[in-house]
Amino acid sequence: MLIDILAAAAGEAAPQTKFGFMEAMHQGGAIAWSILTVLVIMSVGSFYILITKLLEQNRILSQYKHIRGNFWRANTLAEGASKLDKNSAWRQLVDDGLAAESQHTKMTDSLEAHDWLHGSLDRSENSINARLASGLPFLATVGATAPFVGLLGTVIGIYRALINIGIAGSASIDKVAGPVGEALIMTAIGLLVAVPAVLAYNWLQSRNKRIAELLAGFSTDLLANITSRGAVKPALAAAAPAKAAAPAAARPAAPAATTKA
Repeated sequence: MLIDILAAAAGEAAPQTKFGFMEAMHQGGAIAWSILTVLVIMSVGSFYILITKLLEQNRILSQYKHIRGNFWRANTLAEGASKLDKNSAWRQLVDDGLAAESQHTKMTDSLEAHDWLHGSLDRSENSINARLASGLPFLATVGATAPFVGLLGTVIGIYRALINIGIAGSASIDKVAGPVGEALIMTAIGLLVAVPAVLAYNWLQSRNKRIAELLAGFSTDLLANITSRGAVKPALAAAAPAKAAAPAAARPAAPAATTKA
């Protein structure tokens, strides 16, 4: 009985030390809050770029499906362009190609005219790819620097822990738990910011490469159509109407009538 009373009295008299994220950040002071603010800005910016670029890429890919089904069925490129969205990347390529076609007749050499058309479409294609790649350097920067920003908080937290140990003369848990906890929290936050940024960068880059391939193919088809005065079109669009006649050709022929001897 006496032992329980003494233990309860000792528990009440012992200092209550609070531990947690907010307590660790409070002990870290202005430096810890500044590092946390930088990491939060990096994380918010990374997710903003990821979402906006993903929506932009999905829009371009969905418009490409519409091009394969309707654009090349038009009689002229101008008619096909009227079916495309005005702000789409595909409409930009068609408009730039038509503008180059209206000017290439001024070239005295046929080779120069072809180079002018090819260069104009290539320049338009590069501008679209550059627009798609905007924002990705930020993701690469966040992925490369966020762990080091978190490491800065780690170094500062460990340094403060060593100072508290030196002042107190002992490495008691109440002296070092706060600064060490702050150090570990900063390391974890830095990794949580960097890993999604790197994954988003690689994913968006791979999708941009796929879009660049589609743009290059469409640009080549435009060049062939313009230089051939509309005679050359992609094989996929030309073969699409023939699919309807395939079932009729596959029907078995009616049996020939037999005559009795």
